[in-house]
Amino acid sequence: MTEITVPTDANVFGALFGREHDPARVFMETAAGRQLRFGEAADITARYAGLLAGLGVAKGRLVAGLLEKSPEGILLYLAVCRLGAVYLPVHIGLTDAEIGHILRDAEPVAVVCDPSRRDCVGSAGTHRVLTLDAKGAGTLTEGSRGIEGLDELTAVSPSDANAMVYTSGTTGRPKGALLSAGSVIWNARALAACWRIGPDDTLLHANPMAYGLFGTTTPALAGGAAMILLSKFETEAVLAALPRATIFAGVPTYYSRLMADPRFGRELCTEMRLFVTGSAPMRADAFEAFAARTGHRLLDRYGLTEALIATSNRFEDRRRPDTSGLPLPGSRLRIVDKDGQEVPAGTVGMIELQQPFPFLGYWRDDAKTAAAFRDGWFVTGDFGRVDEEGHVSVLGRGADLIITGGLNVYPKEVEAALNALDAVAESAVIGVSHPDFGEAVVAVVQPANRRTPFDPQQAIAALRSSLAGYKVPKRIELVDEMPRNTLGKIQKNLLKQRFAGTFGPGAG
Repeated sequence: MTEITVPTDANVFGALFGREHDPARVFMETAAGRQLRFGEAADITARYAGLLAGLGVAKGRLVAGLLEKSPEGILLYLAVCRLGAVYLPVHIGLTDAEIGHILRDAEPVAVVCDPSRRDCVGSAGTHRVLTLDAKGAGTLTEGSRGIEGLDELTAVSPSDANAMVYTSGTTGRPKGALLSAGSVIWNARALAACWRIGPDDTLLHANPMAYGLFGTTTPALAGGAAMILLSKFETEAVLAALPRATIFAGVPTYYSRLMADPRFGRELCTEMRLFVTGSAPMRADAFEAFAARTGHRLLDRYGLTEALIATSNRFEDRRRPDTSGLPLPGSRLRIVDKDGQEVPAGTVGMIELQQPFPFLGYWRDDAKTAAAFRDGWFVTGDFGRVDEEGHVSVLGRGADLIITGGLNVYPKEVEAALNALDAVAESAVIGVSHPDFGEAVVAVVQPANRRTPFDPQQAIAALRSSLAGYKVPKRIELVDEMPRNTLGKIQKNLLKQRFAGTFGPGAG
């Protein structure tokens, strides 16, 4: 694979969109058929940049986007990049209180929001507010008409900030992670190379606007691909658009919903060349069933807010359901014990990263930033293992590690055994306070068929043949549906709260 380069003048607009494009070629298209061509994008982003500059947006200043997905929303990010400013994507599904916390903490100079969130945004700071809806209408587009565009790109170094993304906040209040221009460019170009994205590709984009910007949109920009934008994942819309796409990126929940539809199969995937999964574990049996049904093996990758996409299988790799591939070109990954000492291949430990452009730190929190690094390595907070060839298997968050009777239990290992049982649709393994063991292993199971009785005791007995005794759940709780966030990840923190009182004194 060729070396991934980042220019000294690292303006993200120039690096990811500055190539020569056929101006007549469709750049982005919505599910409703609204199209935007490559030739229009440069002019529109220049005019957006002119409007934002008039509001005081300049190099290093923050601009927040709280938007439904639209071509104009992506052009807004590119306009911010033109100015060398810092983009803050905010997920539109957050509550007013969550949005208010982010905006008051970040203090952006301007916010562009969907009209439905105008009141919430207006009460959360002194920023200037523009609107933009999913159809491309609003004061952003109206105000930019007739404005002289700013064609010149602001000079930006690789170490200058390009974006600030807030963490999910599952272990505390969300905190802003500053990403450099170098990291965004390097990550996008590395993924485009690993996935062989080129101008002949069309990405079917069903991921959320905020969470899908890096790792989905930016690699497509780096490769010069076109995009079909769906406002959200809906099976009907994906099935209708698949025949015109070559790449689809989603979470395991998307794939399970597609597999539940009998129309989804090889006939709809004749033009597809790549399906990417990530953000949550994929069941091994579901992985193999997808391959048998479509003729495509899913390509897994591993990412996190501070590091963007950290590892990925390559397009040409032999893809397995239990690995998220190799570190991206130019980066390194190691597995260490609690003392920071590297452990042998195959041994479980904490994942640490070295990237050519590490994240710049947490917003206004030097102490947390310092604690995030050890000897130049970023401490991810995730645990996993690598095989002899360097492929990483991610086993979960460090906060999810269960220590029962002094022994470590990695939830993913127990979940894999549970998911292999015919009666289980999905499982989540958590640690619950226990008077004798400190923590007890508890499994939460969503049965595969509500009409067929699920016997937790039979399941526990079956697990004893494949798991050591201390790993076998002491109790299995049943739920109709798992709580999930907008990326489809199971919210284990909510399950821990729900089942916190499972064991009383003397239980065992």
